[in-house]
Order: sequence, then structure tokens, then C-alpha cells
Amino acid sequence: MIPEALRQNYYRALAVSKIKNNEFTGSSPPGIFVSHFNYPKIPVSIVSLTEQNENAYFYDSPELWFNKPQEEILAMRHELIYASKTHDKGEPQNPSRELLDMQELALSKNFQDLDVSLKKMPEADLSFCDVLAPIGPKAQLEKFSFTDNPKIFQKAERIFYDTDAKSVVAIKELYSDSIPISSIYKLLSIGALGQQKRRILVPTKWAITAIDDTVSKQLIEEIKMHQQINEYQLFLSSYLDNYFYILLIPNCWSFEMLESWLGYTEKGGLPGIAVDYELYAGRKKYADQITGAYYSARLAVAEYLKKIRRQASAIVFREISPEYKIPMGVWQIRENVRFALSQKPISFSSLDLALDFISTKLKNPMKYYKNKSVLINELKTQRRISEFF
Repeated sequence: MIPEALRQNYYRALAVSKIKNNEFTGSSPPGIFVSHFNYPKIPVSIVSLTEQNENAYFYDSPELWFNKPQEEILAMRHELIYASKTHDKGEPQNPSRELLDMQELALSKNFQDLDVSLKKMPEADLSFCDVLAPIGPKAQLEKFSFTDNPKIFQKAERIFYDTDAKSVVAIKELYSDSIPISSIYKLLSIGALGQQKRRILVPTKWAITAIDDTVSKQLIEEIKMHQQINEYQLFLSSYLDNYFYILLIPNCWSFEMLESWLGYTEKGGLPGIAVDYELYAGRKKYADQITGAYYSARLAVAEYLKKIRRQASAIVFREISPEYKIPMGVWQIRENVRFALSQKPISFSSLDLALDFISTKLKNPMKYYKNKSVLINELKTQRRISEFF
């Protein structure tokens, strides 16, 4: 087997070989990336292949990647050049011609061919982050231009020019129009949403979580208007050495995620388990234990409950194998949970029966999850109280 480092060097060399005299004509998925380094003076990148490719859209659309082998995704991402220039976070309030072109690229609904000039050849290999999909070779951007007029999402274009609409309203409209989450967070990131006087560049890793959070909150308010499910339902998924067990419980809305990196232990040799949760009223603070994965999983659960027009409490168990060595981003959490909820559930007549079954699947003993879980203890307390009436 070819070592991963050699494989990555091969794909980088393949992409860079198409660049002649620091210039290339290539297809952008479309891709925009806003870094968080040196904030508020931050690198903003156009993301593009170094050759024309009608399948470019696939390279930056994580909604389409589920069940693709990790090596295939890494190979794709290695072909994308991140060509950046520094912009001030507040520039979207009075955008330059270059930033307007970047915003137009983000508004595009399909791949867009670009003529790109770099200051020098790309350097470095893939870089990784728990939130972001793998980031390809980086270079400094000299200039870029469209080879043809971009085809724009009509709804997104209307919202872009509505400079009085608040960003939360814009996000709701875009999502309701079936525009993918990955397209919406690019628009937020490049400062194309919201009231003109408040538009700013938002680092992509922050924008992803902001969109997952905002959309799921909007869906949850609708879910609370529906009847509760009438049985305990378990959904399962595994992909990229991540194992998910999603338990829906007949109750009013609440949500909890329990996460364990298998092989990691806390003091005393106990399994390391992180937990974040919310009750009916929601969260007021950032989920600092699970972080961005919490919001991606919550969005997928909220989407499902909205679809079936029901309300439930949800507990997501996530176990991460030691084989998951390369962070792939929170998209895989979102898509893992979405996939699980698209399958037929296993039904149970009680919480205890459901937890007993899950315990046969988990690598860590269930007792450690029960000790960490707020919702399990809350639900058992509710049951005991109800027995008096």
C-alpha cells in the first residue's frame, strides 16, 4: 500500500503541474473560504481546480460525499487550490470589485470556470480541522476573473440585494428554498447576507456552526408545535470510523449528545466521554464539550422531526474509533446522522429496553454514558414522578 504522505504528495504535484507561469484556467465548485487567522485582517480564498472539470461541484459539496472512501475525498480536496488575498472583516459593507466578484462566485449554483493568476506557486499540503473539510494547497492570489457569466441561485441573488433583511431571515429563506447548507454558509462567510451596515466576513469554520445552529433553532420552534412520537426509536449509522446511535424518545423537545474517543481515558482510567445538552428552552451558551459537532447533529435530528411532523427528545451517542486519525470536518457528523434517520428505526416499548439494546452496540459500557447523561436521568425522574398520579 502506498503511504498516505506519498499519496498526498502525488495529488498535490498533479494539481500544481497544471499551473503554468503562475496562471491557470480551472473550475471552481464554486468555492470560497474565509480564514480565521489574523482576524480582523483575514485571508479570503477562491477555491478552484487547476483545470476545467464539469464535476467540480462535487469537490466542495459535502452533502454528496457520504459513503465515499476517505482516500477519495482526500484526493479530491488535494486538487483544490486555495488562492487568497487579505481583506478587512468589515469590507462587505462597502465591497471592492474583487470582493464583489468573490461574492458572485459564492452565489453561483454550479461550477464556474475562472482565469486565475497567482503571486507564486502553491505551497504546503492538506491541512485539517475538526470543523472544516480538508483544505488543499494554498497560494497568494494575484487576480482572477470569470470566463463566462455565473449562473446564480435566484433566491440567493434576491436576498443578496435585499440589504434591509436580517441575516437570520435570509438564512431561513435560503434553507426553505432547498439551497444546501454548504452553499448557505459560504454566503454568510463572504458577507453576502444581512443588513448592509452589518455585513462582515465570517471565518468559514465559524460560519458552518452558525448556520447549523441558526437553521436548527428555526426548525425546533416548528417541531414544538407537533405531537410527540409514540414509541422509542433507534437509528444507527457508521462511516469514517465514526459510530452513531440516535435514540428518539416520546417526550417534549430536548437534545443531548454524548461523545467518546475510544481508547482515550480520564483520570482513574474511566472512558473519556464529553456531553452537551439542552432542555425544552434551548441553550444559551456554546456547546464547549462537543463543539461544532453538537450543532451539526442537532440540525440533522431537527430536519427529521420537521419532516415527520413530530416532536421528541433525542440522545445521540457517538463513538470515534482510533482509526479515525484524520479530521474530516463536521459535515460527516451531519451526514452520518442524516443517513441514520433515513433508515428504518428499531422500535422499543421502554427507555430501559432501548438503552439495553444500545449497550450491546457500544464499545464503552453503558453505565459510563448513564453517569454522564443529563437527559437519561431527567427522563427517569419524570417517570418516577408520574407514577404517583
